[in-house]
Parts: sequence; C-alpha cells; structure tokens
Amino acid sequence: MGRTLAQKTWDAHVVRRSGGGDDLMYIDLQLLHEVNTPQAFDRLRAAGRTVRRPDLTVGTEDHNTPTLALDRVIKDREGRRQAELMRSNCAEFGIPLHRFGDRDQGIVHVIAPELGLVRPGMTIVCCDSHTTTLGAFGALAFGIGSSQVEHVLATQTLPMRPLRQMSVTVDGVLPTGVSAKDLVLALIAQVGTAGGQGHVIEYRGEGVRALSMEARMTLCNMSVEAGSRAGMVAPDETTFAYLARCPGMPRGADWEREVAYWRALAGDADALFDKAVTLDARTLSPYVSWGTNPAQSVPLDGRVPAPSDFAPGAQRDAAQRALAYMDLTPGTALRDVAVDTVFLGSCTNSRIEDLRAAADVLRGRKVADGLHMMIVPGSARVRRQAVEEGLDRVFAEAGADFRAGAGCSMCAALNEDRLLPGQRAASTNNRNFEGRQGRGSRTHIVSPAVAAATAVTGRLSSPADL
Repeated sequence: MGRTLAQKTWDAHVVRRSGGGDDLMYIDLQLLHEVNTPQAFDRLRAAGRTVRRPDLTVGTEDHNTPTLALDRVIKDREGRRQAELMRSNCAEFGIPLHRFGDRDQGIVHVIAPELGLVRPGMTIVCCDSHTTTLGAFGALAFGIGSSQVEHVLATQTLPMRPLRQMSVTVDGVLPTGVSAKDLVLALIAQVGTAGGQGHVIEYRGEGVRALSMEARMTLCNMSVEAGSRAGMVAPDETTFAYLARCPGMPRGADWEREVAYWRALAGDADALFDKAVTLDARTLSPYVSWGTNPAQSVPLDGRVPAPSDFAPGAQRDAAQRALAYMDLTPGTALRDVAVDTVFLGSCTNSRIEDLRAAADVLRGRKVADGLHMMIVPGSARVRRQAVEEGLDRVFAEAGADFRAGAGCSMCAALNEDRLLPGQRAASTNNRNFEGRQGRGSRTHIVSPAVAAATAVTGRLSSPADL
C-alpha cells in the first residue's frame, strides 16, 4: 500500500517502533523561544543531563520583544526574566541564539526558513503550536510541550503515537484578490476547530500547487487552528526555487541528489487517508472572522450570523457567547463593522509578501482618521528588505506605524503592543480568542490586503471596495 508524505517522513525517522504505542522518533531540528523553555532547562539541569545536539537546536527571542525601538528594554518583569533565562540557558549549553537586535532575530517560524534551517523530509519541533508553518516545505513540523522540549534537548528524540492522515484537496486556483489566509479561514469554517484533531493534514491539488511558498506557510500555519497536529505540502519546483536562495543549501551534484530525494517524498497515488476534504478555490472570496474562534468566519460580503443559525447545543451556545463578547448584532453586514486598530504581523502574515500586499493597497492612500495601523515585520531581515524596496515610505506616507523591532507583537500581546478593553481590531494574526490581543479586546482575523483596505476605510473592507 502507498504511503502519504507524512508517513514517508515518519518512517524515515523511527528509531524504535512500539507496535501499538508510541514510536520513538528522531528529531532533526528543535527551535526554541523565550516562552515555555525555562522549565525544560531547569529540569534538564536538575537531572544532571545536558543538551545532546546543540548544533541541531536554535533559539530566538520573539514573544516578549519590544517593537518601538531596538534599544528598548522589556518592561514586563516576567517577560524580561524569560529573555534573561533564554540567554543564560543558551550560553550554558552552547545553543545558538538570535537575540533581540541581532540581524537574524525574529519570529521563530519566520527566521527558520530564512536561515535555511528547514528542508523537505525533516522532523522539526518547537515549543509553539504554529510550528506547523514549516510543513509548507514538506517537513513534519509541530508544536510540543515543555516536558517534550526537555526530552528532545536531552536525547534528540521524541516518543510519539502515529498520526492519522487527512487530505485537503483544493481544486482550481484562487481568484484575484483572494489569498491563502482566506482559503484557510474557509477551510476551518467548514471543518471546525476540531476538524483535523489527531491528524496531519496534507494539502493537495491545483490550488495548493499554485501558491507561493509564503502563502503555503500561511496555510500550514493555521492548520493547528483546525485542531490538526501538523500541515504539509509536498515539495515541488516552487519549494526547490525558494530553497535554492536560502543559505547553507548544497550545490552542484549534492543539490541534485537532495532534490531527487525531496521529489520522492510526495505521497503515493494509492496512499490512503483517514479523512478527506475538498474545497473549490474558484468559489472563494475574502473571509473575515466574526466570533471568538477561527471557525466563526464568513465571507466579507456576508452578515453576522444569529445563534439560531446554529444547531442547538455547543455551537449555538458558543455563538451566543461570541456575539456578546464581540458586541455584534446578528444581521449586521460585516462591511459595516468599524475598527479602532489594524494589526499587520504575526507568524501567519508578517513576511515580505504580506507587507507588499498591504503596500499595494496603501500606496497613494491614507489611513482613516483616528485609526491606528501597526505593521510589525516578522524578522529583522523582512524589515531590511521592506526598506530596500521602499515599502517603509509607502507606510509612512499612508500614516501607518511601521515598527523598528521584529516579533510576535500584538498577536500574542505578551509585550507592550496590545489593545485596550473594548477596542476592536482587524488583524492578520491567527487567533481571535477572548483577550488574545489584550484583556477585553475584540479581534477580526483578516488577510493582509483586507487589513490594509480596512485601515483606509475604518470599516472591514476589501481592496475592491476602495
């Protein structure tokens, strides 16, 4: 029987099979950031163990980092302590660390591809659920807890129960003005936040093959919002062209051997999936969330639903609670919803392609009076490239706030960037949970282009509305 992309990657990394329980998996790369790692190092130290492969471990500072200026200190005491522990732990165990202000610092899921750390067929873990992002390269990448971080640090392995297989096939290509963010919101709205639970999703079809690498990263990033453990795209010519530009890649005959291996990772024609979903990309339009989880999303030209639109029980109760929290009235057109803030950033949409999409909308236009548009690059490299391309001037002329520092910023609200209670944002991040962007904050998840158009009008809008 044929195997899926995930099964081939899994089989290539099994150190010991359990025969029904957890297999012991070899991990090619562990990424670290300052949150969720101090406890792992404490336990490692208490057990008298050390880091087995510091050369296969890389750290960065991203969640707590300031964005206003590169010489700014972390004000929050706990955040500053986490950063200090990250620095001392990495120094003690010989782990490379990209500190705030470093030319390669940034969000862990953004810098890993930039630095050429990600290749097809790898197993990659990180103490962050959006590690699924790296599945865009055909890697089996997923988030782990602090006890698992400790296990990987000590052994470079991880016990894991085999994952179920789910295919998401996207027929046709996305219409102009519709992005990977809209595609994945439409998927989650269809399958729900638990639709991929216990599965690794393999994205397939013409609509996926037509996506850029950055768009594929957006798609795989939000796979976890559908409950899945990982999302993957089979490596193809788009992948190889991206990787060829990355540092540290082999050249000549070595490169050709690598590409031949990567090609063979694609799922077999007779591979079986436990679950299958199909979307028609040609029917999609810009999406926006109205509630407090990503599945509570609808097309931008739709209206706020009523609780009675959902089956009695958990979904109806969740809709009732979400409407109250978001202070929305059923039947309201989404385009009539005004926002206070627009946030362009996060590991979902902070790459150069996202900034270009926003700049294309903002060029020659102004941010609406009284609205704050914050743009936070995903990495120092992304910011430098934006400046080289003149995007910083576009943002400044439009009246947008293009920050100096890279990091998670308002996505997680663990630094100074956060909404006030009752404020409403159109945001390119990945989660709209209660309080996600600050206590009492209200978040509408959107694409970069919709974020920029919303900044111009002050209401949820698409570029076609301008």
